[in-house]
Amino acid sequence: MAPSDRVRTFHELHQSGCFVIPNPWDRGSARLLAQLGFPALASTSSGFAWSMGRPDNGVTLDQALAHFQAVAQAVEIPVSADFEHGFADQPAQVAEHVSAAVRTGIAGLSIEDSTGDDANPLYAFDLAVERIRAARAAIDASGTGVLLTGRSEGFVAGRPDMAETIRRLTAYAAAGADCLFAPGIKNVADITAVVRAVAPKPVNVLVGSDWTTVPQLAQLGVRRISTGGALARAAWAGFLTAAKEIAAQGTFGALAKAVQLSGDMNRAFS
Repeated sequence: MAPSDRVRTFHELHQSGCFVIPNPWDRGSARLLAQLGFPALASTSSGFAWSMGRPDNGVTLDQALAHFQAVAQAVEIPVSADFEHGFADQPAQVAEHVSAAVRTGIAGLSIEDSTGDDANPLYAFDLAVERIRAARAAIDASGTGVLLTGRSEGFVAGRPDMAETIRRLTAYAAAGADCLFAPGIKNVADITAVVRAVAPKPVNVLVGSDWTTVPQLAQLGVRRISTGGALARAAWAGFLTAAKEIAAQGTFGALAKAVQLSGDMNRAFS
């Protein structure tokens, strides 16, 4: 599927129904998820950073761009990029970086309003809106049609204010975001409020643990469900469980749960 076809397909997925967009962290995990029949994928900043031996938000712009291109080239389905805060503070630089990102073959990208500063974890409202507007302008200028997701990070950045989250998401929608996302919201009332506030634009909900189901979120009007770094964490959990057993006990019981080298894995990548 050509990049333009993937962008078109990605937009179509957001027009009705509810779909899961899981988050691979490398080419191999992306190919396996595609083989399982998921209609689209999204990168995970944390999962990718951990695979590089770095903390979340600890990779460079060039590393992120190379990662987006590698994952997009590994599969035939649309891939959306977790573009963190655009690797910049000011709108003009966000636009410049978005222009580079859309050339990697991705079908979508997200821009968040988290600063990484514990004292001031969210960009000031007006600046945050201008950053989304700049990303929109860069995408429009590229002619790629890449789908833009506007993210408000209050609930994962220590500022769980529902009124402010809705204020920001509605402003991001007006500034040109195609999809809206507030990672960390789990309450039915909060999810419903976000869906209604930005309607008819679609809403993404993050599910990183066993607190809901696809049918339940679909009933609330959620259009897209992502897993963030949860699949990477699940993989690391299996790795650490086995490695810690070997290191501490000298036994290998956890390895009995591993997939078969000459079977499942080699067959998947042949």
